[in-house]
Amino acid sequence: MTLTARRYGAQSMTSTLRDVLVKPPGEAFGRAFDDPAHGFLYPVDLEVARREHDTFVEVLAGLGPTVHVLEAETDDPDLIYPFDPLLVTDRGAIPLRPGKPNRAGEPDILEAWTEAAGIPTLGRIEPPGTIEGGDTFWLRPDLFCIGRTLRSNASGVFQLADLVGGDVRVFDLPYWKGPAELIHLLSVISPVADDLAVVYLPLLPAGLWELLVDLDIRLVEVPDAEFPTLGCNVLAVRPGVVIMADGNPETAAALVAAGCEVHIYPATQIGINGSGGPTCMTRPILRD
Repeated sequence: MTLTARRYGAQSMTSTLRDVLVKPPGEAFGRAFDDPAHGFLYPVDLEVARREHDTFVEVLAGLGPTVHVLEAETDDPDLIYPFDPLLVTDRGAIPLRPGKPNRAGEPDILEAWTEAAGIPTLGRIEPPGTIEGGDTFWLRPDLFCIGRTLRSNASGVFQLADLVGGDVRVFDLPYWKGPAELIHLLSVISPVADDLAVVYLPLLPAGLWELLVDLDIRLVEVPDAEFPTLGCNVLAVRPGVVIMADGNPETAAALVAAGCEVHIYPATQIGINGSGGPTCMTRPILRD
């Protein structure tokens, strides 16, 4: 496909975001705290969550991307985080297979959307494989990184690596505090430009740190106090232009000092409560 004809393909975390999918919080999100398995920290104020999401979408759209809205409603509060059940490559979509039980139906919902949008399915993750998008990122268009975690098992990792092809690096994440406070690979790194990434060093895999150093990628280090408030979850809309959750002043200042333009949004309900940052709340469809 030529650039002008492309309708999908997002093999980058930092190139210009053209089309992106979001899912506003619905009634299921409002009930999320009722079931401890969902992992929410406190009862959800749904009206506040909706206002926060509206603000986030306003900030996002104001920076240029076309924002598509997933209209589906289910009993799954985590559908607000569409990054996890789907990957969009230059050759098509890959519905993933989340390891969190309540998210099992999400890939089918996202695949229905991509099919309706004319995006072919490149392949799927089959049992017993599990893998979540939060454990994946593109460091370069031809360099894909996958984390093996409590939600992305060896079978899922190997299946996805085979579907993506090319140069795929796999990194193990620590057990840390277990399933109740799970960390994804993208909990500890967010590329924000070709030569710049936000990282939380205490949990960053040593092999990934070595790769970043080898590629001369500068690091913005998130302080301990800003890790729980999603300081390490930063969305690049284009190189050096980023969106991050409010309440992380040290990380925001460090990004500005590194040459970035930083935009913030309120995230008490849609972010901190559900442990999902701006990357989690978006599924890039087209970047160039």
